[in-house]
Amino acid sequence: MAYETSIIMSDDGRFANSTELSELLEDFQGGEVIRLRVGTNIRHRRLDKYVNGRLVRFSRNLIQKMVKNGSIIVNDNEVKPSHQINPGDIVRITLPEPQLKEITPEDIPLDIIYEDDDMIVVNKQADLIIHPARGFKTGTLVNALVHYADSLSKGTYHYRPGIVHRLDRNTTGVVVVAKNDIAQYKLAEQFQERTTEKTYLAIVHGNPELDADRIRNRLGIHPSVREKIAVRPDIGKEAITIYHVVERFRGFALLEIKILTGRTHQIRVHMSHIKHPIVGDSAYGGKPLYNWQICDEEAAAQEPVMPRCALHAWRLCINHPKTGKRMQLEAPIPEDMLKTLELLREHRPLMKTAAVKKKF
Repeated sequence: MAYETSIIMSDDGRFANSTELSELLEDFQGGEVIRLRVGTNIRHRRLDKYVNGRLVRFSRNLIQKMVKNGSIIVNDNEVKPSHQINPGDIVRITLPEPQLKEITPEDIPLDIIYEDDDMIVVNKQADLIIHPARGFKTGTLVNALVHYADSLSKGTYHYRPGIVHRLDRNTTGVVVVAKNDIAQYKLAEQFQERTTEKTYLAIVHGNPELDADRIRNRLGIHPSVREKIAVRPDIGKEAITIYHVVERFRGFALLEIKILTGRTHQIRVHMSHIKHPIVGDSAYGGKPLYNWQICDEEAAAQEPVMPRCALHAWRLCINHPKTGKRMQLEAPIPEDMLKTLELLREHRPLMKTAAVKKKF
């Protein structure tokens, strides 16, 4: 059976894979050009319906407007939204600017670790999205930064002023923000060239067999759930994660994790792949942790002691964008993870780790 292909033509003439297309659509700024080659099983389908199926985040009404204004053409010809496409047709799409135009300043408390004329370092709290996106135009770190800072870099996109890198919504810890465009370039370059050192702390289900290990599995968009990432040996991008067991408990472990690449959901997917998902990470097999589970008591109505993904960006080593001096930036471990560790130490210690000096 022949399957339809939805692929983007890159600048060098190569057809890229669907993962790269998805990543482009996640971060597009407007003006990027996509070329879709219609697969052999598609015949006599309306152009607007076809494009809507490929670019699901765009409404059909918007797609029809793009066709009418010439932003979507077929085989280099302007057509109508009702145009019937056929196998082998090349559909050329010029992406519009993201609909979000303005950022609303909001007085959201920020835990500032370090600040100077070039950068701000924030200890991000849980349940905070980094920047505005579809469905989240307010309540983000960017909204807070626009209210707090007198100046921020332009960022990589107009709705991401100051943003150099990202953490997931419920991951806490170190986030570096650029105050000017030169700092933005210097900081972002270090992440791109992998000269930063990123260290995380995570509480996981179970006990890894090895005290330390290196995980190297290629990651890409999940084949059926577009919001998730999965191990994809065929089309995925290289992802390298190194973990060390800091402390073991009955049924759980505290890990120190370093990542040599910065793929979306990398730590979460890699830990799930080795059958030790992060506590509270429901998307990748983790479960919320309750006090009664730790203490081996009968279930009682209560809130989880660890309801979110127990992942913390603890330390970031990076060169200052102006002086070049190497900086070690640390964010204290959050209270919910500390409380969980205290309960595990009290109720679920292992004899071989009972004498280990507490690191956190």
